[in-house]
Amino acid sequence: MRPIRPSFTARRGGGARRTASPVPAAVALVSVLALTVTGCNSDDGKADGAASAAASATGSGGSGDGKIQIPDDIRQKLKEHGIDIDKWKGGAWKNWSRDDWLREANDFINPIIKGLWNPDRMRRAKDPAKQVDPGDLSGDQGVTDPTPAPVRAQAVAPTYHANAATAGKVFFDSPEGTMVCSATVVDDPANPGKSNLVWTAGHCVHAGKKGGWYRNIAFVPSYNNDGRGADELRSAPRRTIAPYGVWWADWAQTSQQWISQGGSTGGQGASYDFAVIHVTPEQGSGGKSLQETVGAALPVNFDAPAVPKVQSLTATGYPAAAPYDGQRLYRCQDKPGRLSLSATDPTMYRIGCTMTGGSSGGGWVETGADGKPALVSNTSIGPVTSGWLAGPRLGPVAKGVYDAASKKFAGR
Repeated sequence: MRPIRPSFTARRGGGARRTASPVPAAVALVSVLALTVTGCNSDDGKADGAASAAASATGSGGSGDGKIQIPDDIRQKLKEHGIDIDKWKGGAWKNWSRDDWLREANDFINPIIKGLWNPDRMRRAKDPAKQVDPGDLSGDQGVTDPTPAPVRAQAVAPTYHANAATAGKVFFDSPEGTMVCSATVVDDPANPGKSNLVWTAGHCVHAGKKGGWYRNIAFVPSYNNDGRGADELRSAPRRTIAPYGVWWADWAQTSQQWISQGGSTGGQGASYDFAVIHVTPEQGSGGKSLQETVGAALPVNFDAPAVPKVQSLTATGYPAAAPYDGQRLYRCQDKPGRLSLSATDPTMYRIGCTMTGGSSGGGWVETGADGKPALVSNTSIGPVTSGWLAGPRLGPVAKGVYDAASKKFAGR
């Protein structure tokens, strides 16, 4: 099994990367779907186990003047790593030398490069899906239910903002090219009603044990809001593809387990394959937060029922590997079963679903006893042949990642 990778232009299965692609610094692309990490594609050619990443150089508070405001601690970090911000913006970020690739939890830096994510670059991004050969499961210990029957993904009716306001795409660069993943706007306990937090897969921000942090990470809510086809988007202006703007990650956190164990195949670290990013607008948003801009954010449930007690989960994402093209939003609904990759790791949720690479990181939602929806997982891995998806159960480690990201920006 491989993590459903962020998608590179739309490959799936063994080479498919799902929605997000990291760019410089010796990065091993994480794949998801097919027990491939579901994340990105390439176009070119710490609390409770939480690992935080200070996304240092952000735009000037969303003013849209193109200037970079760098806190003193981040400026010092850049200096320590020998990073010149002007050279970085001029293309130095494409250096993926292992010696220069930032890996540790607190090494994350993500200066805004205004205009980098233009329509063509976003449209051509590939998925970094992590996939797994179903045969790899034969030796697993723990509880694994029978493989679920495939559930055909259903297209979400446009406009996406009206029918799935919290969904969007995460774009990033990796050593393998420009990548893309799916993601969800979530509540921020420290800033109720004004969240700038986005939930996605760990393999959509960090390459795992053999790599480091991806670069130029940005979130586009309601990507291709009108559900246009690939041909129609070839000449579409940026406002059509990104109607609510491009939001750059100025902080990213994933689990230390993903950083130390995550792999591009086999499902390594998949039980901890989740991440939270804090974003800031590239062009400014009139002082509005991401939540205020899109009008919605989902609560996150870290105490969801045991797998057998969950009646139905709905997974949403932008599948990019064939037969999909990564431009439209889809969802699958199914009663989950259990998938155990290791007797020592938490059992994962697994549902039947035909979504492919690019859907990595997309949110899994359950309607609670109160009748309200809450995020309980995200797409992480799937089989090379597609047909099902698996996502981590969100427990104490996930809550630690989430709380740390929230507290970092409390009061801001």
